[in-house]
Amino acid sequence: MNDPAVRGTGSKDFSRRGFIAGTGSILGGVALAGYATAAQPKAASVAAPIEAGAHVPALVIGTGYGGSVAALRLAQAGVDVHMIEMGMSWDTPGTDGKIFANTTKPDYRSFWLRTRTKQPLSNFLGFPLDKDVSRYTGILDAEEFSGITVYQGRGVGGGSLVNGGMAVTPKRERFSAVLPSVNADEMYGTYYPRANAGLGVSHVDPAWWESAACYQYARVGRKHAQRSGFPFVFVPNVYDWDYMKQEAAGAVPKSALEGEVLYGNNYGKKSLQKNYIAQAKATGRVTISPLHKATSVAPAAGGGYTVLIDRISTSGDTTVTKAVTADRVFFAAGSVGTSKLLTKLKATGLLPGLNNEIGKGWGDNGNVMCGRANHMWDATGRLQASMPTAGIDNWDAGGAFAEVAPLPTGIETYASFYLSITKNPNRAEFSWNAATGKVDLNWQTAWKQPSIDAAKTIFDKINAKEGTIYRTDLFGSYKIWGDHLTYHPLGGAVLNKATDNYGRLHGYSGLYVIDGSLIPGNTSVNPFVTITALAERNIERIIATDL
Repeated sequence: MNDPAVRGTGSKDFSRRGFIAGTGSILGGVALAGYATAAQPKAASVAAPIEAGAHVPALVIGTGYGGSVAALRLAQAGVDVHMIEMGMSWDTPGTDGKIFANTTKPDYRSFWLRTRTKQPLSNFLGFPLDKDVSRYTGILDAEEFSGITVYQGRGVGGGSLVNGGMAVTPKRERFSAVLPSVNADEMYGTYYPRANAGLGVSHVDPAWWESAACYQYARVGRKHAQRSGFPFVFVPNVYDWDYMKQEAAGAVPKSALEGEVLYGNNYGKKSLQKNYIAQAKATGRVTISPLHKATSVAPAAGGGYTVLIDRISTSGDTTVTKAVTADRVFFAAGSVGTSKLLTKLKATGLLPGLNNEIGKGWGDNGNVMCGRANHMWDATGRLQASMPTAGIDNWDAGGAFAEVAPLPTGIETYASFYLSITKNPNRAEFSWNAATGKVDLNWQTAWKQPSIDAAKTIFDKINAKEGTIYRTDLFGSYKIWGDHLTYHPLGGAVLNKATDNYGRLHGYSGLYVIDGSLIPGNTSVNPFVTITALAERNIERIIATDL
């Protein structure tokens, strides 16, 4: 990708004493132990789709956070890796000269195999926002299940392509409720720092933030939170803040200040393409096949596993089905993708030895959205940076953490918008529907009520203090709560239940889960740093003991 924000993604020096994660810098000097026998990189390989009949030592299904961590660390340990990704590579500009579409102008690149957009905010000022588009393997999948729409990134880099970049590490005292079987000392002493370094996590410059026009909306959010007695906390992000400052100065093409977020970010965000995947490719041991979808995994007669893979066109049609073999398979297709595939493989008898925890423990990270209509003297700004920087923390008292989110419409809305993560206890289960040949999820819309109640502990109080009301024009006519979706699917192959305590699937040697499906439904904050850190922990043990 011809991207001015990509820097220093060349080869690394992997010494016998370990290596340093990061892109372009030491990133805080976090030494990564446990890889003392890491192999020297080979010459960078030329990307080519996997061939029918190929044999690979390690096949990674998916290119999101967990899969990218696994591929990099396996390659650094001397293992050749092939990754398959059902989405596109997103390395070629469209007709407008940009790779990704703008949030306010969705087009054929925006949605996964839809003929009409399905935007999280469906209405604005009484007008519907969705529009007809050409069917295409676009970047954002709005996958509909009973009672909920799950938004997922499609492409090399997975969810890192479409999220707001909020890179939050859960408070340590809350970690035992997130992953009870995992040693918190190890996570906070080693794997969270390793993940933050590898992702390029950093904080916005607070002095610049205080005066930047593009964060007026966040300063209004802070004022209202603090006047009602709620803690307002700054959180890190993976955006290149120096690049954003240059955007504000008019020195570089705008990205966050053009509202780019939901359908990709063209310049400033450090997605996985710019760190873990770039480093993995630089080893010369990792190749990636985009527009390839795994449909079957079964034990091979000669050992290892036979994997059936459909190559698809940009209109979603299967053009060829390939059979390959792999010594080891890493399921990294995201919470929904991995859970659906494993549920199907168990129910159809291809992997009958999987245990009865497969498909269970799925949650939405307690996601619920709302907007507030502010007074005219609380303008939130026409220019709003699409990368959020802060939130309202009422987790201990009310079970909610609310991201102060942008509404990058380009006009003054006098509105504050929030994505809340809440302590919702409800969990759903995936199941195989033999009649339709598909996997169902039994989520119920009513299960969002605990999330609404938790969010109300913040926003009812703020509205009462400020004399403001909820917006009713964002999610449909006279609908206050965005309770129909999640951005943060988690669970379905829960750690230490469907797998052992390091992601090895029960019943099969050489099959692993290494993505968000390991986390039982909630992280108390935005989840991708935890997914990355857990993957770092698990792959280190797998390399040390299984290879």
